[in-house]
Amino acid sequence: MTKETWVTGLALFAMFFGAGNLIFPPYLGMESGSLWPVGLAFFVLIDVVVACVGIYALNAAGGGEVAFQRTIGKIPANILNTAAIVCTGILIAMPRTAATTYEMGIMPLFGDGISLLPFSIGFFALVLVLTITESRVVEIIGKVLTPLLVLGVGALIVCGIANPLGPIGEPHSSMVVQEGIAAGYQAMDVICIIGYSIVLQNALKGDGFKARGQQLRILAFASLIAGVLLTLIYGGLTYLGATTGQTFGTNLSQAALIVAITEQLMGSAGVIILGLVVLLACLTTAIGLISATAEYFRQLTHDRVGYRFGVVCCVIAGVLICNLELDNIIRWASPVLTIVCPPFMTTVVLILFARFIPSKRLYQGAALGAVLASLPLSLYDAFGICAFVEAMPLYSYGFAWLPYAICGGIIGWLVGRIESRGLSS
Repeated sequence: MTKETWVTGLALFAMFFGAGNLIFPPYLGMESGSLWPVGLAFFVLIDVVVACVGIYALNAAGGGEVAFQRTIGKIPANILNTAAIVCTGILIAMPRTAATTYEMGIMPLFGDGISLLPFSIGFFALVLVLTITESRVVEIIGKVLTPLLVLGVGALIVCGIANPLGPIGEPHSSMVVQEGIAAGYQAMDVICIIGYSIVLQNALKGDGFKARGQQLRILAFASLIAGVLLTLIYGGLTYLGATTGQTFGTNLSQAALIVAITEQLMGSAGVIILGLVVLLACLTTAIGLISATAEYFRQLTHDRVGYRFGVVCCVIAGVLICNLELDNIIRWASPVLTIVCPPFMTTVVLILFARFIPSKRLYQGAALGAVLASLPLSLYDAFGICAFVEAMPLYSYGFAWLPYAICGGIIGWLVGRIESRGLSS
């Protein structure tokens, strides 16, 4: 593999591995106990497999925006893509990077000596400096920040494997599969792929890889590199969490759990190392998300909204939203992601088989079915209403929307067949 492949793969890994990817696997392991490999498997399925394969599939189908427009149509594609970009690059994932860094990297060391507001201003000022020059985003992440990030997380995992914090006991949750899927949703890597595919494609073009075949070959191996690294690190972090279930109990928050694990394994020096790891993880993700968001809106508006203007707007939004604090951001994100993720995931998976699907109606029907099923699920998650969703097939596995997406796809396929026969006659 070439140097560009490794740099792109490491950059993709670092853009994916951010706030949620660091805090959700240990908590999943703690809840899953002896079933932690099961929870991990479903977390990896949602967060790694679909995301990394999706990056390649979208670019193979013509690029993120083009792939969606060719399948579900221009207007539905713009709605779905924009919803995903707004969730990741403005409202949830991006501001969560600063809030997570503060709770895990600053508070354990300085307590209330540094408040969230001045920290968030400094954090996003650094992001602004590293993101404002579009052509250097992938290079900065892949060559500089990622090796340090992998080294820091790897050291924590090795310590935890060599000196387990306690025995792995029975699960604290009766829905380990659903917890793994929910953690995969919260990590939000799946709905980041539209923006990331644009960033990577532009970076490869800027490096002189104009031919489509060259770009796809690099992206295929880069996605593999990112997927393997993510799976290994998720496995280690989930295992660490599983060793705490009988020792720490279940009263700690996601952020507090990883801090407690680090302090037990590596002492006060480990907390400092964790702060640096969190900073690097969240910094790389914030850079990737803001760059992707700014570039997406530049393309969507045909350059009427410039890249640098978009970066500045995202930075301002990040400062404002992250001061709502991490727990609130995570809590409010859940019902929103319950609506956005299913139709997005459905479309991405179907794009993998684009050569075998001749009709847009199948894509549209499947996405619409996923949306219609997700609406009551989101209302139940947010307000406790629409309790009938618990009787929906596959609800206990977190895939209650899937049968409706399949039915919608079948209906769409039949409609497409009828339309094609009408045109041929």
